[in-house]
Amino acid sequence: MSRRISGINFDVEILGTMIHIEKATLTINDSSAVAQTRGITDGYVDGDVTADVEYELDTKNFNRLSDAARRAGSWRGIEPHDVLYYANTGSDEFKVEAFGIKLQISDLLDIDSKGGDKSIHKLKGFVTSPDFVRINGVPYLSGDDTRHLIG
Repeated sequence: MSRRISGINFDVEILGTMIHIEKATLTINDSSAVAQTRGITDGYVDGDVTADVEYELDTKNFNRLSDAARRAGSWRGIEPHDVLYYANTGSDEFKVEAFGIKLQISDLLDIDSKGGDKSIHKLKGFVTSPDFVRINGVPYLSGDDTRHLIG
């Protein structure tokens, strides 16, 4: 039996810094749909696509991103950046790249006076680049999708 990839195996690079993420989600929203003629399925049509990210970070790692915000002059001043999600167990490897992520703070505080858990801060973001997302080096979007957008 070989070791499988789990969340503990992932390294995440955000703004050029390796960050330990408590939880990360990358969601692709693809509005492609079935085409119909007289109510009967008749092929498909391409739809718009978006992608969103969400991170849960402890205070130590949130503060590492705060340094990037400080350099940018504000949190909203952080320029869109590329993110790499990478895991390798020796027998399995998985790599996802998301391009042009524009970060936003979503849940800055969630305080529970009982304690027992680390403080968690949530960030969200959205993909802004036509390079969009690559999965193991393969782009999600086709060359036809990105024609005239990528040089």
